[in-house]
Amino acid sequence: MNLSILDEIPSSLIERYLGATADQAPAAKVEVKVNGVAHDEYARTLRDIGLSSNPSLALYLHVPFCATRCHFCACNTNVTHDADQIDDYLDTLEREMDLVVAALGAGRPVCQLHVGGGTPNHLSDGQLIRLMEIVHQHFQIAEDACVCIECNPRRASAGQMELLRSLGFGWISLGVQDLSLDVQRAIGRIQSEAVIRDVCQMAREVGFENINIDLIHGLPNQTERALASTLEQVISLRPDRIRCFSYAHAPSRRPNQLAINAQSLPSPTEKISLFGRVVKELTQAGYTWIGVDCFAGPRDDWTRAQAEGRLRRNSMGYTAAPTDYQLACGPHGLGEVGSLFVQNESSLTGWTRAVMAGRLPIAWGHHLSDEDYRRRRVYEHLLCNLVLPASTAKTLGADLESLGRCAQDGLLEMDAEGIRVTERGRFFLESLCAQHASSLDWDSAQWLFPKSR
Repeated sequence: MNLSILDEIPSSLIERYLGATADQAPAAKVEVKVNGVAHDEYARTLRDIGLSSNPSLALYLHVPFCATRCHFCACNTNVTHDADQIDDYLDTLEREMDLVVAALGAGRPVCQLHVGGGTPNHLSDGQLIRLMEIVHQHFQIAEDACVCIECNPRRASAGQMELLRSLGFGWISLGVQDLSLDVQRAIGRIQSEAVIRDVCQMAREVGFENINIDLIHGLPNQTERALASTLEQVISLRPDRIRCFSYAHAPSRRPNQLAINAQSLPSPTEKISLFGRVVKELTQAGYTWIGVDCFAGPRDDWTRAQAEGRLRRNSMGYTAAPTDYQLACGPHGLGEVGSLFVQNESSLTGWTRAVMAGRLPIAWGHHLSDEDYRRRRVYEHLLCNLVLPASTAKTLGADLESLGRCAQDGLLEMDAEGIRVTERGRFFLESLCAQHASSLDWDSAQWLFPKSR
């Protein structure tokens, strides 16, 4: 990528699409509880799925525990060293799955399992074994399923890697964030390149099929030069995938971020330059830029799917093998069940109380209208595959006027063949799509939906 393209982007454009802080909700969106969905309605939806023939399911499990809280963290988590508290969580998780399969039916095949957090590998060996026993008691994991777990490299060991592999995990995602010591001190997460290298080597040796490394751009004290050094070290590890998230500073909602000096954060213009460096270094190293913030090797499923125009995305991320439904268990879990979006109670206490009362722990939900669901799928396709054929673009109707303004800003090309995202537009793509389809805004703590018409 030629970084000079970033010099040509006016600051007014950056401010318009990326300048709003994470503490500010876009004006067009309103309170999340509008169109609330009760737990019994979710149960009916699960029963309807159970009556369908061979529905394909993805399952997300949220493990809300960490040993320490990093300053940058936006995850729903609790700091604990109390094994009993984690055991209690596993008891409640088992009861939540009882409620789910009571409606859905037991033994349903799962094509994708993602265990996130928090820090899932904060659990002891015995607790990790029990976690997977609970899953297998309620669901059937398909032989070719993508089974992934997020791990903090500082808590990984050779024995733990062997255990995770024996439990069926074939994919692992490692939280690295940045390898600059100045940045690490500012975000409260010190870990050396040697530690990351050792964990990657251990994961390869025990047979993990896919290693993902998570980075973040826009962190305090982050410079292009230092970030380039981080990228060089990460590239040398040859992970299968690399994700580079955008840091969102929202201390009013995430008090731990008060430990970060806001004056040390890059400006919106500097932040987009940092990500430009990420794109340049990783694409020159042979990775394909996927969607907004992901990079995959040339033989990766994502790379092939994007090239063939069939990449998809859900609340768990991009996928080349989409499922019909995405279920979520654990506090704060986000589920997508057709046109129904649901989120579990976010607090560990609230989630536990609901499950122990014998109800699905839904905090809120939203039904997309047929029209909103269709639009969501169209914008999801644009987000993932960067093009819309003319026949699909026509279905956007009134949206074409606002997309035309995006074209005037150089973010899109629109002609008789359809709509294409420009190289400049890649940097604003997620914001652009989320403005037109609220259900694509995965970076928020919750989906914010427009008022019902």
